[in-house]
Amino acid sequence: MLKLYTYYRSSAAYRVRIVLNLKGLAWEPVFVHLRRGGGEQFKPDYVALNPQALVPILVDDGAVLTQSLAIINYLEETRPEPRLVPADAAARARVRALALMIACEIHPLNNLRVLKYLKDELGIEEDARNRWYRHWVELGLGTMERMVAGHPDTGAFCHGDSPGIADACLVPQIANARRFGGDLGVCPTLVAIEQRCLALEAFRAAAPEAQPDAED
Repeated sequence: MLKLYTYYRSSAAYRVRIVLNLKGLAWEPVFVHLRRGGGEQFKPDYVALNPQALVPILVDDGAVLTQSLAIINYLEETRPEPRLVPADAAARARVRALALMIACEIHPLNNLRVLKYLKDELGIEEDARNRWYRHWVELGLGTMERMVAGHPDTGAFCHGDSPGIADACLVPQIANARRFGGDLGVCPTLVAIEQRCLALEAFRAAAPEAQPDAED
C-alpha cells in the first residue's frame, strides 16, 4: 500500500491527498507534526528520508518520493486512470501552469518555515506577518482568476468539467487564504470552482479537518 507522510494543515500534503482520493487509491498515512517539539520533520530518521525536512513524502514499493507536484506527476504516470491532466499537449501545459502558479509562486512565500523566519529571525509582529500573507495570496489568486475567468477551456473546474491537478492545488490554497483572512473577492471564479470541488467526496475526505491528526 502507498504510504503518505502527511500533516493535516500542510497544503502540499493536502494536494497529494486529493489526488490519491481522486484516483481511488488506498494509502496509509504517517503523521508528521510540523510544530510539536520543534517540528518532527527535523528528526534524524525523517531527514534521512527527505533532506529538505518537508512534507509530503510518498513511499511506493520502496521508492521514496518528495515534492508534491513530482508526487502527483508520478501518480499520473503510474496510475493514469482517471486522468487528471488533459491528453492534448497545449491543454496539459495550461493545467500545469495553473498548478505551478500555486505550488511555485503563491505557496512558497507563505508556508510555515517562511512565516517562522519572519517571526523568529526578523522579529516581525503577527499583524505584519498576516499582511504579508494576505498580500501575496491575494496577488497570486487575483492573477490566477484572470487566467481562468472567461477562458474557453475553463468549465466547471479549472480545465473542463472534471477535476484535475490544478483543482487539487487550488482548493488547499483557498483554504489557507481563508484561514489568514484573505480577500477572496479577488477570485470569484476560483471560489465557485472550489465549491464544486468541495461537493466531491475526494476533496472533502482530504480536507484538514477530516484528517485523524487534525487539531482545533
